Amino acid sequence: HQRDNRRLIDTLLRLRDLGNTLVVVEHDEETIRCADWIIDIGPGAGEQGGRLVAAGTLEDIAAEPLSLTGQYFSGKRSIPVPQVRRRPDGRWLTVRGATKYNLKDLTVKFPLGLFVCVTGVSGSGKSTLVNDILYRHLAHRLNGARERADGFTAVEGLEHLEKVIAVDQQPIGRTPRSKPATYTGVFTFIRELFAQLPEARMRGYQPGRFSFNVRGGRCEACCGDGIIRIEMHFLPDVFVPCEVCGGSRFNRETLEIKYKGASIADVLNMTVDRAAEFFAHQPRIHSKLRTLQDVGLGYVRLGQPATELSGGEAQRVKLAFELSRRSNGRTLYLLDEPTTGLHVADVDRLLRVLHRLVENGDTVVVIEHNLDVIKTADYIIDLGPEGGAAGGQVVAAGTPEEVAACPASHTGRFLARLVGAGSRRQPQGSFGRGPRTAEGASG
Repeated sequence: HQRDNRRLIDTLLRLRDLGNTLVVVEHDEETIRCADWIIDIGPGAGEQGGRLVAAGTLEDIAAEPLSLTGQYFSGKRSIPVPQVRRRPDGRWLTVRGATKYNLKDLTVKFPLGLFVCVTGVSGSGKSTLVNDILYRHLAHRLNGARERADGFTAVEGLEHLEKVIAVDQQPIGRTPRSKPATYTGVFTFIRELFAQLPEARMRGYQPGRFSFNVRGGRCEACCGDGIIRIEMHFLPDVFVPCEVCGGSRFNRETLEIKYKGASIADVLNMTVDRAAEFFAHQPRIHSKLRTLQDVGLGYVRLGQPATELSGGEAQRVKLAFELSRRSNGRTLYLLDEPTTGLHVADVDRLLRVLHRLVENGDTVVVIEHNLDVIKTADYIIDLGPEGGAAGGQVVAAGTPEEVAACPASHTGRFLARLVGAGSRRQPQGSFGRGPRTAEGASG
């Protein structure tokens, strides 16, 4: 939470003032503003990054046109406060008598069809309410999950929903065989396209021929992995490229089938942006790739192993999959601090995706501390007022403007600077860095 963030920064500044050197990898705006020296890497992500874009004070970063970070600090880019917020349409999901852990016999109403943020200081009971009670109960009732929820009296309003989906940052697969192309389903369409090519039809190849999981088309020396594991005694195993297929995962006969000069291995090695251009005239394939671009994953390779994706990237692959599905407006999406580890530009893309889900008629409930997310919500449920035994109560509920007007809400106090009357983000150009004294940092 922003209040806890202030305390953490205060501690870091005290360590600095004692003569220590602190190196922090961070996306948080307040932390960056307090830094004495900033090293900005980019300009993009993945293959589009890896270069030093700028280094210096906050003024230096903001003055560098190639720095995406600097563009947000200079005001050239920003996440705007919505001009109009969606209003409840009369459909509510109500949790009654929540008493699990530190929750104090709560009755909480979630408006359906809106973008809802659950906020509060750390330990206030947000995850208990949303994950332990709401998600577990809905997963049991709607999705057929075995695990039952406890610590509540009733949940009303289930007739308005058909399913609940928790979009977390867990890997999309536990093995290198899982890839963005397979998870989103676009690889199925690509394999079908290759099987329809004249040369493939003449040889009698089916779509399974172009799968690295099926015998026939894959390289049997590495079983379609592209790598060979060498077991080492008393040392970690070593992985080396397969000498037979050269890491392509397919046998020679399969690689002879080409679409527009590219084999199936070449396609898997393409980035999403390159593949979207390559398959521009294949609607089924292009639409799937377009959703990956929409969530900011254009730099990811189609065949990139799931084990190489970060938590934020895995989460966005899952969101891309949900975007590509047809919605009937009866799905509830739950996300627990989805902006963890995300740059402000990625937060901007994530918000556009989440709001698209709501525009389709679905409901999005997010546990979040990031003010850029909270200020765009249609409805906020703020728990607290403190953490642990002093929490577990609903401090405020309503629009961001209504929560910002609540004097008992820690979230509202910070939110008021962004959505209050005449208020906006700290004026860009007043680049105040962290004070030399720790006491001044907690002002």
